[in-house]
Amino acid sequence: MAKEAYVDAAGVPVRISSPDKVVFPDRGWTKLDVAEHFAMCGEGALRNVYNRPTMLKRWTKGVDEEPFYVKRVPKSARSSIDVRFPSARPGVMFLPLEVQDVVWMAQMNCLDLHPWNARADDMDHADELRIDLDPTPDYGFDAVIDVAHTVREILSELDLVGWPKTSGSRGIHINVRVLPQWSYYTVRRVCLAIAREAERRNELATTKWWKEERFGIFIDYNQNARDKSVASAYSVRHTGWVSTPFRWDELEDTSSDMCDLMTFKDRWTALGDLTDGIDEAAGDLAKGIEWVLKDEDDGLGDAPWPPHYPKMPGEPPRVQPSKRKME
Repeated sequence: MAKEAYVDAAGVPVRISSPDKVVFPDRGWTKLDVAEHFAMCGEGALRNVYNRPTMLKRWTKGVDEEPFYVKRVPKSARSSIDVRFPSARPGVMFLPLEVQDVVWMAQMNCLDLHPWNARADDMDHADELRIDLDPTPDYGFDAVIDVAHTVREILSELDLVGWPKTSGSRGIHINVRVLPQWSYYTVRRVCLAIAREAERRNELATTKWWKEERFGIFIDYNQNARDKSVASAYSVRHTGWVSTPFRWDELEDTSSDMCDLMTFKDRWTALGDLTDGIDEAAGDLAKGIEWVLKDEDDGLGDAPWPPHYPKMPGEPPRVQPSKRKME
């Protein structure tokens, strides 16, 4: 078994230790396979994590064991940034700036890359609105596609451009670059307004935060809260599937298992980076904010936040509906 190998990352050799270590036991895919994937699509992978505080989710024992999350990067990291989490706890997060940094994350046994939705030079203003379409257990990918059509229609009305990709699990992520002028709170509220409009238009969509109330396709607006992250484009998920960007005209032919670590190579060769242009498509949230205000006028205020966030103004009780009824 080789002790090390080197992978070319846009002209920079990156050392990969234990390259033969099997990460996906059922398929025999190795740490080197993962590193070569990120070297191949490095330009696209970097585009979606560039200059963003990024959590290291390390699968040191392969996908059959639980990963651990690193919010204080090791000294071997080329670049990092001091951050403060919603709990007020400080941290030091990795800051990818070059393709070699993406491949280094593979060296650190990372498969899926988890960046913040803000850049390091302005961490108080999000520059990406993230729409996470997550099917509940009784619904399949056809329902996800149905709701994705509705979301695209809504984004068009708001003069926003959505960049869709498979989540690499069971759903679809739609990333919307926005001008870095608004707080996480505002970006999240606009996402909630979009989700509520989708709920009105499509009976398969839901914004119900509590799992006991959910059905159909949950639109997870809380992915836009500060410090939240989702797997970025070209991430490799524990399923073996790649979080694969696709064109809107491909939506009907998309599947949750669209590409795995090996089959993705052909798609990359044929189409290249389908997120090229996303940074130039940053939109204005003014119309979305008008929708938030209209919801407020109609009596629709904020929705529940994740439990580790401070209580927010206008937020409903953080108690499961079934427990509230018992009190």
